[in-house]
Amino acid sequence: MQALQILINALVLGSLYACIAIGFSLVWGVLNVINLIHGSFIVLGGYLAFMLYQSLHLSPWYAIFIAAPLFFAFGYVIQRLILNRVITAPVLVTLTLTFGLDLILNNAMIYFFTADYRKLILSPPLGSLAFGGVVVPVDRLIATATALALTGLLYLLLRRSKVGRAIVAVRLDRDAAVLMGVHVPSIYAVAFGLGAALAGCAGVLMALIFPISPLTSSTFLGKAFVVCVLGGLGSVSGALAGGLLLALVESVGATYLGPAHATTLSFLLLIIFLVLRPQGLLGRKGFE
Repeated sequence: MQALQILINALVLGSLYACIAIGFSLVWGVLNVINLIHGSFIVLGGYLAFMLYQSLHLSPWYAIFIAAPLFFAFGYVIQRLILNRVITAPVLVTLTLTFGLDLILNNAMIYFFTADYRKLILSPPLGSLAFGGVVVPVDRLIATATALALTGLLYLLLRRSKVGRAIVAVRLDRDAAVLMGVHVPSIYAVAFGLGAALAGCAGVLMALIFPISPLTSSTFLGKAFVVCVLGGLGSVSGALAGGLLLALVESVGATYLGPAHATTLSFLLLIIFLVLRPQGLLGRKGFE
């Protein structure tokens, strides 16, 4: 029963980690930009869900339909007006720029929301499901299903739509995509907008399970970074595999070594992958 409980916890947590990381992986893989503002996007999505529920009593499941287009537009504008000006610059330039944008957004959230931790508590609570000795809260099950649905929707978008195929083409070979008539700046903006939208939706789901604060943005960013390295850049299936692996390692570590050591184990796993398989579980050489 304990092993089954660990596996279920890992599945729930891994699905959320994948949802956190998939937008970060998309931006990194397509634009070659390490988007340090991603963690703040997630926290802002959590605050959006919290405020909508407190003021309008709007369910977080409906808040996702508001967060997705709102954050897509936010990310699209940031990329076209700011990032696009330095998109061909060395990685250190874009890294510094997104770091500065993250400082601005994070300090703005501290100013408006303070650094106090907040938790979105549903009333009435949804309760838990129990079978045998395994207990799973219903809100976590719904969050898991929603995270997997968002991951699946992005996969279908990239595989079945014209804009999705253009994003994949730019990721694989930007020069060849230009020769095929793809307008790369627009695709960059769409990819960044999708990354922001997924971050906002992930924030809505995370607010249901974990307390949110501007101080947690670095934690979410760190999780996204580790998942990307484990799974492989720009890959939806890679983000899902990396999220599940990270969650499994953290769940086992928290159970047998204590919660304080779970993060240590995850970064030890990161170092092992960087040394032995830098392209990740499902990545390909040349796209590390």
